[in-house]
Amino acid sequence: MNQTESEAARVGRWLQEDGEIEALLRSARRIAVVGISDKPERDSYRVALYLKDHGYEVIPVNPRLEAWLGIPAVPHLQAIDGPVDIVDVFRRSEETPPIAEQAVAIGARALWLQLGVHNDETVRIATAGGLDVVTNRCIKIEHGRLILGR
Repeated sequence: MNQTESEAARVGRWLQEDGEIEALLRSARRIAVVGISDKPERDSYRVALYLKDHGYEVIPVNPRLEAWLGIPAVPHLQAIDGPVDIVDVFRRSEETPPIAEQAVAIGARALWLQLGVHNDETVRIATAGGLDVVTNRCIKIEHGRLILGR
Protein backbone atom coordinates (compact mmCIF):
# COMPACT_ATOMS: atom_id res chain seq x y z
CA MET A 1 0.00 0.00 0.00
CA ASN A 2 1.36 3.43 -0.95
CA GLN A 3 1.33 6.28 1.54
CA THR A 4 -0.52 9.38 0.54
CA GLU A 5 1.20 12.75 0.98
CA SER A 6 -0.84 13.47 4.11
CA GLU A 7 0.10 10.12 5.65
CA ALA A 8 3.77 10.73 4.89
CA ALA A 9 3.54 14.22 6.42
CA ARG A 10 2.36 12.72 9.73
CA VAL A 11 5.73 11.13 10.51
CA GLY A 12 7.23 12.88 13.51
CA ARG A 13 10.86 13.46 14.43
CA TRP A 14 13.02 12.81 17.48
CA LEU A 15 14.13 16.36 18.28
CA GLN A 16 17.69 16.61 19.55
CA GLU A 17 18.96 19.91 18.19
CA ASP A 18 18.55 23.12 20.21
CA GLY A 19 16.88 24.96 17.33
CA GLU A 20 14.22 22.27 16.92
CA ILE A 21 13.46 22.20 20.64
CA GLU A 22 13.35 25.99 20.85
CA ALA A 23 10.90 26.15 17.94
CA LEU A 24 8.66 23.62 19.67
CA LEU A 25 8.70 25.57 22.94
CA ARG A 26 8.01 28.88 21.18
CA SER A 27 5.06 27.50 19.19
CA ALA A 28 3.41 25.52 22.01
CA ARG A 29 0.57 26.92 24.09
CA ARG A 30 -1.17 23.94 25.77
CA ILE A 31 0.86 21.38 27.70
CA ALA A 32 -0.66 18.27 29.28
CA VAL A 33 1.46 17.19 32.26
CA VAL A 34 1.08 13.43 32.76
CA GLY A 35 1.90 12.28 36.28
CA ILE A 36 1.54 15.74 37.81
CA SER A 37 1.61 15.85 41.60
CA ASP A 38 -0.18 18.16 44.02
CA LYS A 39 2.88 18.03 46.30
CA PRO A 40 5.00 21.21 45.89
CA GLU A 41 8.24 19.33 46.58
CA ARG A 42 7.79 17.09 43.53
CA ASP A 43 9.47 17.88 40.22
CA SER A 44 6.21 17.52 38.29
CA TYR A 45 4.56 20.18 40.47
CA ARG A 46 7.50 22.61 40.18
CA VAL A 47 7.88 22.14 36.42
CA ALA A 48 4.14 22.56 35.79
CA LEU A 49 4.07 25.70 37.95
CA TYR A 50 7.03 27.09 36.00
CA LEU A 51 5.25 26.40 32.71
CA LYS A 52 2.05 28.05 33.99
CA ASP A 53 4.02 31.07 35.23
CA HIS A 54 5.62 31.40 31.78
CA GLY A 55 2.32 31.62 29.93
CA TYR A 56 1.55 28.03 28.98
CA GLU A 57 -1.86 26.51 29.63
CA VAL A 58 -1.19 23.49 31.84
CA ILE A 59 -3.57 20.54 31.74
CA PRO A 60 -3.04 18.33 34.82
CA VAL A 61 -3.27 14.60 33.99
CA ASN A 62 -3.48 12.32 37.02
CA PRO A 63 -6.32 9.92 37.87
CA ARG A 64 -5.70 10.50 41.59
CA LEU A 65 -6.22 14.27 41.47
CA GLU A 66 -9.42 16.26 41.18
CA ALA A 67 -7.55 19.52 40.60
CA TRP A 68 -4.10 21.11 40.61
CA LEU A 69 -3.91 24.75 41.73
CA GLY A 70 -7.63 25.06 41.02
CA ILE A 71 -7.31 23.66 37.49
CA PRO A 72 -9.48 20.56 37.02
CA ALA A 73 -7.38 17.44 36.49
CA VAL A 74 -8.22 14.75 33.96
CA PRO A 75 -7.60 11.03 34.55
CA HIS A 76 -6.03 10.36 31.12
CA LEU A 77 -5.17 12.12 27.88
CA GLN A 78 -8.39 11.11 26.11
CA ALA A 79 -10.37 13.14 28.66
CA ILE A 80 -8.84 16.41 27.43
CA ASP A 81 -11.07 18.74 25.43
CA GLY A 82 -9.35 20.53 22.59
CA PRO A 83 -5.89 20.37 21.08
CA VAL A 84 -2.68 19.59 22.98
CA ASP A 85 0.65 20.92 21.81
CA ILE A 86 2.97 18.98 24.14
CA VAL A 87 2.37 15.94 26.35
CA ASP A 88 5.00 16.29 29.10
CA VAL A 89 5.53 12.94 30.85
CA PHE A 90 6.59 12.34 34.45
CA ARG A 91 6.52 8.53 34.47
CA ARG A 92 9.16 5.80 34.43
CA SER A 93 10.59 4.91 31.03
CA GLU A 94 8.91 1.51 30.91
CA GLU A 95 5.48 3.12 31.50
CA THR A 96 5.68 5.48 28.53
CA PRO A 97 4.64 3.40 25.46
CA PRO A 98 0.91 3.51 26.34
CA ILE A 99 1.20 7.24 26.96
CA ALA A 100 2.70 7.65 23.49
CA GLU A 101 -0.24 5.69 22.05
CA GLN A 102 -2.69 7.98 23.88
CA ALA A 103 -0.81 11.10 22.71
CA VAL A 104 -1.05 9.88 19.11
CA ALA A 105 -4.75 9.07 19.57
CA ILE A 106 -5.58 12.60 20.74
CA GLY A 107 -3.54 14.21 17.97
CA ALA A 108 -0.98 15.91 20.19
CA ARG A 109 1.85 17.71 18.37
CA ALA A 110 4.72 16.50 20.56
CA LEU A 111 5.66 14.08 23.32
CA TRP A 112 8.23 15.21 25.90
CA LEU A 113 9.85 12.67 28.22
CA GLN A 114 11.45 14.32 31.22
CA LEU A 115 15.09 14.14 32.32
CA GLY A 116 16.15 10.52 32.88
CA VAL A 117 13.27 9.12 30.83
CA HIS A 118 13.80 7.45 27.44
CA ASN A 119 12.21 4.46 25.74
CA ASP A 120 12.98 3.46 22.14
CA GLU A 121 9.53 1.91 21.67
CA THR A 122 7.89 5.11 22.89
CA VAL A 123 9.92 7.15 20.39
CA ARG A 124 8.93 4.72 17.62
CA ILE A 125 5.22 4.85 18.49
CA ALA A 126 5.15 8.62 18.77
CA THR A 127 7.14 9.44 15.65
CA ALA A 128 5.26 6.87 13.57
CA GLY A 129 2.07 8.53 14.80
CA GLY A 130 3.21 11.97 13.67
CA LEU A 131 4.46 13.40 16.96
CA ASP A 132 7.75 15.14 17.46
CA VAL A 133 9.56 13.71 20.49
CA VAL A 134 12.00 15.04 23.06
CA THR A 135 13.49 12.58 25.55
CA ASN A 136 15.74 12.73 28.59
CA ARG A 137 15.43 16.52 28.95
CA CYS A 138 13.65 18.73 31.45
CA ILE A 139 11.23 21.10 29.74
CA LYS A 140 11.82 23.70 32.49
CA ILE A 141 15.60 23.60 32.06
CA GLU A 142 15.35 23.71 28.27
CA HIS A 143 12.87 26.61 28.35
CA GLY A 144 15.12 28.58 30.67
CA ARG A 145 18.19 27.85 28.57
CA LEU A 146 16.74 28.27 25.08
CA ILE A 147 13.97 30.84 25.57
CA LEU A 148 15.15 32.91 28.54
CA GLY A 149 18.90 32.49 28.00
CA ARG A 150 19.57 31.30 31.54
